[in-house]
Amino acid sequence: MTRHYASFAALGDSFTEGLNDPGVGEEFRGWADRVAQRLSVENPSFRYANLAVRGKLLDQIVTEQVPVAVELSPDLVSLCAGGNDLLRPGSDPDAMAKKLARAVRDLRATGADVLLFTGVDPRDTPLMRRMRGKFAIFYLHVRSIADLYGCRLVDQWSMQGLRDWRAWSTDRLHMNEDGHRLVAARVLDMLGVPVEDSWQITWPERLVDPRAKRREDAVWIREHLVPWVSRRIRGASSGDGLSAKRPDLTPFS
Repeated sequence: MTRHYASFAALGDSFTEGLNDPGVGEEFRGWADRVAQRLSVENPSFRYANLAVRGKLLDQIVTEQVPVAVELSPDLVSLCAGGNDLLRPGSDPDAMAKKLARAVRDLRATGADVLLFTGVDPRDTPLMRRMRGKFAIFYLHVRSIADLYGCRLVDQWSMQGLRDWRAWSTDRLHMNEDGHRLVAARVLDMLGVPVEDSWQITWPERLVDPRAKRREDAVWIREHLVPWVSRRIRGASSGDGLSAKRPDLTPFS
């Protein structure tokens, strides 16, 4: 059954902020903005907030964003968190799940519908496939939390279209415009909202030149991997000094 939501608050990190889906000016658009735009068509009085900030860890999202969302009390809340934690050595998916469950409990207590997300299966990503087991454990917890608290689950793990590099930007960590469009279509389908885009796509076959692939890998290591590792060593984040792009529930425009 389709519910005509009057308000939507999106919580999380770079995925929900919208990197790297170009928007207006220097802002990114992203799947959440795309969903909000479609929901605003269903309800002229619709309001939208996006509290997500790139680089945020689960603790930061739970501490900084969840209380704001509880105060705003929207009809619909999306919460996607934990990806940045899972990339860090020593992260504990069981402990992370307990923190996420408490946050979901608080959000559901407001009466809001809550969207939770699994991540994309990392088996095709050379550096991340070694951590696949840790990712799988956490996202199984997310599934359990969704069942326990009656949340809607957006299962990116099963989205075959996101396993193709054509859905990702050059940094190989963030989706591009096509990837965000696929996720938005999946979310809207989950909400029962008609949408023109389909999240079930099959990419046309593409031949890859091994030499070109090696050159791309070298560029990626130099321009993306090395800076990322450097930030981890320094304890810095790509979101340091940044604030949410839509901190309040306002009409979508």
